[in-house]
Amino acid sequence: MDSSKGLNQIKTTTKDGPIRFREEDQPLSPMARLFHEPGSNVYIITMMGCKTKINPDVVKQNMVHSLLWHPRFSSLQVFDEETGCIRWVPTNVNIDNHVIVPKLDPNIMFPDKFVDDYISNLSRSSIENSKPLWDLHLLDIKTMEDEGTGVFRFHHSLGDGLSLMTLLFSCTRQSSDINALPTFPVSKNSGYIKFTSFWSFLEVFWNSIGAVVMFVLTFLFLKDTETPLKGTMGVENRPRRFVRKSVSLTDIKVVKDAMNVTLNDVALGVTQAGLSSYLNRRYSEICDVDWTDHRGKNDFIPKDIRLRATFFFNLRATTKIETFVETMKTGVGGQWGNRIGYVLLPFAIGLKSNPLDYVKEAKAIIDRKKSSLEPLYTYFVVYLVLKLFGIKAVGKLNHKLFFNTTLWFTNVPGPEQEVTFYGHDLTYIAPSCYGQPNALMIHVVSYIDKLTFVISADEETIPDPQRLCDDLEESLQLIKTTVLARESVKNK
Repeated sequence: MDSSKGLNQIKTTTKDGPIRFREEDQPLSPMARLFHEPGSNVYIITMMGCKTKINPDVVKQNMVHSLLWHPRFSSLQVFDEETGCIRWVPTNVNIDNHVIVPKLDPNIMFPDKFVDDYISNLSRSSIENSKPLWDLHLLDIKTMEDEGTGVFRFHHSLGDGLSLMTLLFSCTRQSSDINALPTFPVSKNSGYIKFTSFWSFLEVFWNSIGAVVMFVLTFLFLKDTETPLKGTMGVENRPRRFVRKSVSLTDIKVVKDAMNVTLNDVALGVTQAGLSSYLNRRYSEICDVDWTDHRGKNDFIPKDIRLRATFFFNLRATTKIETFVETMKTGVGGQWGNRIGYVLLPFAIGLKSNPLDYVKEAKAIIDRKKSSLEPLYTYFVVYLVLKLFGIKAVGKLNHKLFFNTTLWFTNVPGPEQEVTFYGHDLTYIAPSCYGQPNALMIHVVSYIDKLTFVISADEETIPDPQRLCDDLEESLQLIKTTVLARESVKNK
């Protein structure tokens, strides 16, 4: 991203009123600055389907009196030549420069493909740093599922995914009660690690040591296997294709309750099963033998594949959505920024005779990661390298670690009720990213009674991401069918 220069005098009023926040001369945090480094110039993109035609004037009017009150959305990021820092500088915001409403032919052929192509083309560009680094695209075109589509785009330096999603949801209300904010699932487990005994302390210590060793080895030389999912150098600069697949949250809960695991365990198990099915098909296409003649089996996956995901953890205390609403009303309060740790999460790739093994293995892996200090370790290593060697070294460190793994994986709970965005009822909410040095990202988000897998894929590496979505859906159905059959046998 080019540096902004020569901005000595900048107005500090919005189009419709003064900015109440003051962040003049405040530098970007190291984590925010990191997202401007080569290989880490990441954008968050959030797609929203609307049940009704979109009214741009209503959206703009409401955004001026809500989202724009937040300093990050009404400030430039200006390069300071003297200090070499990037600083927040409040500026005059013209809402028309941020809410883009392209003129579209309502009778366009293949509207669903047009919308998909439009969103994909956003990943070919960046937002000019002559304005705050966000925009909203309103596509007033009817698709098979929706009357219109909204696409938010944020530069990751504005905040971490949890902060931005919470801020976005603070602009929504329950469709059944326009005065009520949406509510979200609450985890019964509070806190990150609890030491219940001396042995639990030893377990955390041992798991943390193992994570540190793997972290160092991955940075030095340990790469994932070159599978059809593994991107090549420069993948972060290529356009992405965004696809999604919604499955029944009830089906997920059936597996969760029957196996006594968490929703996250099931989602990871389904992901492992789906990736295995997808890779099996891709490898079968590479082989010069018929699908049914390969050693008498339908298994084409090489043994001992190393395939890992960078799995992101939120390290901040969860901010209540009410706090964001109060922040936008008063201009005071609310911790912001990027507080992200991550773990290297190995996926067990291979065809299983018992589909429930995917969930069992996922639970074992994620439980081990939860019983370690790996997310905190990765977060503080970034700061240590930053202090000792500077931001360029941190950028190279993260880029190499991410590139040596295969994919990004993250999830976030969504509203439990149907929500309306400035009077537009939403059918789905699908966040994702582009600009990361991996060919694949899988984001899981819940909304009402659905769980949606959102895929961000480099089409040069993964030419058929929709097929991967289908594999995820089919894997869930196979796991659900198996667990119901098991329960039926138990009850006889």
